[in-house]
Amino acid sequence: MSIYDRKYMRRGSGGGGGGGSSLSFSFPPFTKAVKWLIIVNTAVFLVTELLKGAAPYAYGWTIAVFGLVPAAVVHGYIYQLVTYSFLHYGVLHILFNLLSLWFIGAYLEMDWKAKRFLEFYFFCVVGAALTTVGLSYTGIPGLAPTVITIGASGGVYGVLVAFGMLYGEMGMFLFPLPFTIKAKYVAAVWILIAIAGSLSGGGGVANFAHLGGIFFGYGYVKWLRRRGGLRGSVGSPWLGLRDRYYRWRRRRAARKFQLYMRQHGQEQSHLFDEHGNYIGPDSSPKKGDDSKRPWIN
Repeated sequence: MSIYDRKYMRRGSGGGGGGGSSLSFSFPPFTKAVKWLIIVNTAVFLVTELLKGAAPYAYGWTIAVFGLVPAAVVHGYIYQLVTYSFLHYGVLHILFNLLSLWFIGAYLEMDWKAKRFLEFYFFCVVGAALTTVGLSYTGIPGLAPTVITIGASGGVYGVLVAFGMLYGEMGMFLFPLPFTIKAKYVAAVWILIAIAGSLSGGGGVANFAHLGGIFFGYGYVKWLRRRGGLRGSVGSPWLGLRDRYYRWRRRRAARKFQLYMRQHGQEQSHLFDEHGNYIGPDSSPKKGDDSKRPWIN
């Protein structure tokens, strides 16, 4: 799978040279976050493959401890919500995930920068894991809390959905098909494949993890992206709550101080404004000045 860029040829300097458009195939660059993810995933895969051949018991232990086991997550192994995404079953499994991450994720990172892209990617990874954990306890055939899930497919599907939403009109060349397909249609086809796999029972938990990545990827782009991502969406309400708390503390301290002054026969109500800030007799707002004095922390 590769993505093409439409490049327009410049008009030639010679007489009669008409301008036109041409299509050229190109590969995206190895952006910082994508490169880091590919290197880490590849290194972990090579180590596990060596363990599989040289020490099968150690390999099994690694998969069981760092893969996603819903029953283990419920009992406190929270780290599995992330570590499962660095493990893969075979060459085709990791090849599809890493190529998709490179071809598609690099475009998102170039627009979002590395930190935002990593936030989005792991948001989808954890979202896919939480979906798997939750559904494993529903009694759906083929799902169980003891089934192990590994692979970065949840995060990759989230990236694919985001790409389809943001670059829907961009053409994609899917080898070996001899024609290009718009990104939004490619995303829709992969979503339908994941839904069909989950409904048919084929792939079991893995397909439900794909659906979780799809859902969380859509949610991030739809509701969180314009609010500054997770930090902006969570940070703003938290800062507002913190500010209200500090205002309350300041007003309470002002009331206590004024009570102390009254008890000692020195009542001075002008010392504090409605926010509990000290204003003093010389800095009181003038009559008719409706501007609110900012509170100080």
